[in-house]
Amino acid sequence: MKVLLHSCCGPCTTYCYEALSNEGHEIYGFFYNPNIHPLTEYRKRKESLDRYADQVGLKMIGRSEYGLTEFVRKVVFREKNRCQLCYQMRLEATARMAQRSKFDAFTTTLLISPYQDYQKIVEIGNNLAAEYQLEFLARDFRQGYARSIELSKKYGLYRQQYCGCIYSEEERYRHQKKV
Repeated sequence: MKVLLHSCCGPCTTYCYEALSNEGHEIYGFFYNPNIHPLTEYRKRKESLDRYADQVGLKMIGRSEYGLTEFVRKVVFREKNRCQLCYQMRLEATARMAQRSKFDAFTTTLLISPYQDYQKIVEIGNNLAAEYQLEFLARDFRQGYARSIELSKKYGLYRQQYCGCIYSEEERYRHQKKV
């Protein structure tokens, strides 16, 4: 199948791309992550993914504008549901791109993270697949999380310390000890 892989970053893409390629699919990457804050973090993740894609021959398509304003407008005053809203935004953009570009299926690297809500991502992906008349590949990539770390080191990829949004960045630093 021709599969559009929503890619949140280089490290998460490594194992997902490897697994899907081993299944014999034709994979294209799609970087759409308006949640990432600040802009310098966004650029680091995009540059790292682009470098990895060049190294392994992963074709990248689609949007690359920053998009933080759109994300903030969606989640402000709905912070408790921010992850679900974020998943919806990114997966819907992926489904639209997949349909427009004649892909058979789509999936996301978000399915590799033990820190993300796997069931919610699958639910949203399946709903969007029905709406856009595509297949959502609901793979449990979490089994390859350790492999993704190994591969990201092998390829010298930038590894971030938080999911990307301003709220997760705050949580990351809020729990650190004060010196």
